Amino acid sequence: MGLIDRLRSRRARGAAGDGRGRRGTLDRPSGSADLSHLEQFVATRRGVEGYVEPRTAVTETTILLVAADGEWTRRRIDGPDTARKLSRDLAVPVYDAQITGYPQRMRDWSARQRADDEL
Repeated sequence: MGLIDRLRSRRARGAAGDGRGRRGTLDRPSGSADLSHLEQFVATRRGVEGYVEPRTAVTETTILLVAADGEWTRRRIDGPDTARKLSRDLAVPVYDAQITGYPQRMRDWSARQRADDEL
């Protein structure tokens, strides 16, 4: 069973009424497309690190992946435990964004993208 299948079956159990389903945010829950995107990002970039962002009243828990060059992506994830498991499975270090903050290379990359868009 692959990673996506394991996480998908875990989500199905949560939706079955054991209290682990969607928890009342205004956001949609994570899905297999989110997991596929994260896996693809890690597979096609080097030096990727993960930053777990907590659930809020508006959004579900997210994981932000940042590559060595600062390129980044953010996707929903079923919770902090799932984010950490995904990071272990993909051999990506993971940090709590509330504690560590975000790397400067991410902000630099975003600034370069904005500058390129203005041209």
